[in-house]
Amino acid sequence: MIELQNLTKRFGDKVAVDNISATIRPGVVTGFLGPNGAGKSTTMRVILGLDRATSGSALVNGHAYVTSLAPLAEVGGLLDAKGVDKTRSARNHLLSLAATVGIGSRRVDDVLGAVGLSDVAGKAAGEFSLGMGQRLGIAAALLADPGVLILDEPVNGLDLEGIRWIRELLTEFAAEGRTVLLSSHLMSEMEVVAGHLIVIGLGQILVDSSMDEFIAGSSQGVVVVTSPDSSRLVPLLAGEGVMVTPADEGRLEVRGLTADVIGDRAAKHGVRLHQLLTVTTSLETAYRELTRDSIEYTGTVGHRDGARTATTTSRRAA
Repeated sequence: MIELQNLTKRFGDKVAVDNISATIRPGVVTGFLGPNGAGKSTTMRVILGLDRATSGSALVNGHAYVTSLAPLAEVGGLLDAKGVDKTRSARNHLLSLAATVGIGSRRVDDVLGAVGLSDVAGKAAGEFSLGMGQRLGIAAALLADPGVLILDEPVNGLDLEGIRWIRELLTEFAAEGRTVLLSSHLMSEMEVVAGHLIVIGLGQILVDSSMDEFIAGSSQGVVVVTSPDSSRLVPLLAGEGVMVTPADEGRLEVRGLTADVIGDRAAKHGVRLHQLLTVTTSLETAYRELTRDSIEYTGTVGHRDGARTATTTSRRAA
């Protein structure tokens, strides 16, 4: 389990993480989302002891990670897959890590097989593709069979088969009662694998809830109604907090009422219905709606003298 208690991290005058508190529990994959510059990577670095908190604390299993007597067995972390000696082979890289904690070569070969690198174990890490480098980083995180995994963009560079593999790995890991904190900008994959979400923006937590609750709470709650008697139905649905918008002929978009309520009212008054369709939002849509005012770096794209131009601006004061 990971506990963040009033965690704040400043870099000079800039507040990267602003007094956040959260608990990342075992048994579920927790997705850690936020725009660029939101404070995700800084939070992960503080948890792993790579940065020191300005105030507050980040605890792993009740203590600061830097005090762990068996750090690799407690937490497997992947923040930067490029952080390896590029002249070493994949196997030698893992063997060097294993030697620091008394792990034998058999376990190294096991994790190489688990991540699909057995056939290239003797190849220098510097010759690896981005996806192969990610697999090597994940192998290092799994090396000591830790109880906690902290992964930053682990699917970056993976092909479809690799993405499916990491999804199954994380799901199985959490099912075993372990803790998983996963950061990714790939919303479609996060929606599939994560059961809980923490969303951060401008250094502050915006949401800490289950995936289902977040999507349901962020859904526009639109029910599409198709009826040849739509004109009769409109006044039957009127009420406080209800919005009925005519779409095409015989079609309404209703906000503020569930499909069950609409169907019951129509039946009570003999109004024919041909379709009741509840339209729910995706994680990506819900996330964009939530974070649109918490984006530090915003880009604008336009055209000047026939050329496409792009600019990026920062919305957070230093």
